Amino acid sequence: MKHLLALSTVLMLSPLAVSYAAGRPNVVVIYTDDQGSIDANCCGATDLVTPAIDGLARRGVRFTQFYSAAPVCSPSRAAMLTGRYPQRAGVPGNVSCSRGDPGMPAEQVTLAEMFKSAGYATAHVGKWHLGYSPETMPNAQGFDFSFGHMGGCIDNYSHFFYWQGPNRHDLWRNGVETWRDGRYFPELMVEEATGFLEKNKDRPFFLYFAINMPHYPYQGYEKWQRYYSKLSYPRSLYAAFISSMDENLGRLLAALDRLGLRERTIVILQSDNGHSAEERAHFGGGSAGPYRGAKFSLFEGGIRLPAILSWPGSLPENQIRSQLAVSCDWMPTVAELCRVPLPQRKLDGHSLVEVIRSPSAPSPHKVFHWQTGPAKNPSWAVREGPWKLLGNPQDPSKKAPLTAADRLFLANLENDVSETTNVASEHPEIVARLKKLHEEWVRQVEEQ
Repeated sequence: MKHLLALSTVLMLSPLAVSYAAGRPNVVVIYTDDQGSIDANCCGATDLVTPAIDGLARRGVRFTQFYSAAPVCSPSRAAMLTGRYPQRAGVPGNVSCSRGDPGMPAEQVTLAEMFKSAGYATAHVGKWHLGYSPETMPNAQGFDFSFGHMGGCIDNYSHFFYWQGPNRHDLWRNGVETWRDGRYFPELMVEEATGFLEKNKDRPFFLYFAINMPHYPYQGYEKWQRYYSKLSYPRSLYAAFISSMDENLGRLLAALDRLGLRERTIVILQSDNGHSAEERAHFGGGSAGPYRGAKFSLFEGGIRLPAILSWPGSLPENQIRSQLAVSCDWMPTVAELCRVPLPQRKLDGHSLVEVIRSPSAPSPHKVFHWQTGPAKNPSWAVREGPWKLLGNPQDPSKKAPLTAADRLFLANLENDVSETTNVASEHPEIVARLKKLHEEWVRQVEEQ
């Protein structure tokens, strides 16, 4: 059963739900896929054209120490949608891309369920990757409308999943397979999302726009392929895909403007994890800038990501916040801004409203934990203030060698944001304290 506040339950069942939601802001969450730590002009890239993302930052608050709760797709999404650590959300790692296989447990409460209970219209457009069975697909997780693919990625023209045979078609509309032969998937996403906005422009809505870019396959527009032809490979392919993504995000934001919804809508943008260095991603193309690591890694480059919140006319604009924040924080943040009851369960996120309104407000997190990989020997990390301890670290970016002595890797991010120097031997007392904190966290999550 879904455990929401009694008020939420009443509202979900009552025709008063829509009137309860009247006057509350809309929410659009744009969730990009495998976008590197600095891969937008406003985030530090000097070789990319990203006017839509840059414009969103000018009309909002951009975070410089924003973290995903996981360095890979499914657990990152579960954490954002539930406000919980991935382990507490029941998604410690990637879920299956095969039809019929389950994913995030149905008893989890998503942002969509929270908003639907408060009278909002809800939609998922794009990537899901949180379950491929009827009870774990979007329409069973609070979304009135769903259009997109259930697995981790698709070819943008055929809409087939080619990366784990046999090849299979993966495009769905409200749980029914649909065929849109040869249509560029990001453009289909904008069309479907715009239709949802037009249909619900006179009532509050929540749109989860999970764009499968710049995740492989890199299939950018021809004009951007030509524009970036002088960049080195594979940066050129990745850059073309980033600008193609930005172009389609611009179309979505333009639809909000055209419908007169921009100042009534909170827009959040976040990448799910760092850029990919997989063979299927040409061994790279994305950039973590000064940070070490990439997708799958708990070094900064795998989890420290682009993040923006914009609500013109109601929240600060063209500002930067350097406080530590994490993807679990979006649920309590938008609940406070929209005056919507939170799910009645343990959450690991905290509202960022004070941080958004004031650069001097403290981070709501004194400590945060990550864990990924095989259960018997996972990679893990814990951050407290400037100190970050990693256990069994992995570095797909190969920015520096890792030795047996780095099984416990301690960095002070104020002094070494690149995490190239392991200072564990110099601070054994800090290592012991942070290791104990993480062991206690693991016990707590496993018991729960």
